[in-house]
Amino acid sequence: MSLETKIADDIKEAMKSKNQAAMRTLRAVKSAILLHKTSGAATDLTEQNEIKLIQKLIKQRQDSLDIYTKQNREDLAVTEREEIHILGLYLPKQLSPEELKSAIAAIIADTGATSVRDMGKVMGVANQQLAGTADGKSISAMVKELLG
Repeated sequence: MSLETKIADDIKEAMKSKNQAAMRTLRAVKSAILLHKTSGAATDLTEQNEIKLIQKLIKQRQDSLDIYTKQNREDLAVTEREEIHILGLYLPKQLSPEELKSAIAAIIADTGATSVRDMGKVMGVANQQLAGTADGKSISAMVKELLG
């Protein structure tokens, strides 16, 4: 089942259960999918593109959450936390720090990287292999730790 179909079904369920947070979040996802489809350069929405789309929406909300937290706007921060949680349900299971460390160690071994200078080579492979299961920030931090 495609993300678009799943979102449409989940919007209906959220409307039936009167879950405002889910309706708000899922409508934002539906809007992002429509924008992707109608943008001139858009390709088909593959599973990998769907994951990237959800990750982008989570990152936007995470950035807003950081700002709201710094400004002591808990009323707005709560909304962002709700939306991040709901969006996270549409991503594959995230890797634990131990799983991430072992996956990156294997990538480093495969690429033959030995120092921080080889970070770009490792990051390219890691971002491709671990897409959706770990965010870029944690991948980067782990690569630096293992190569440093």
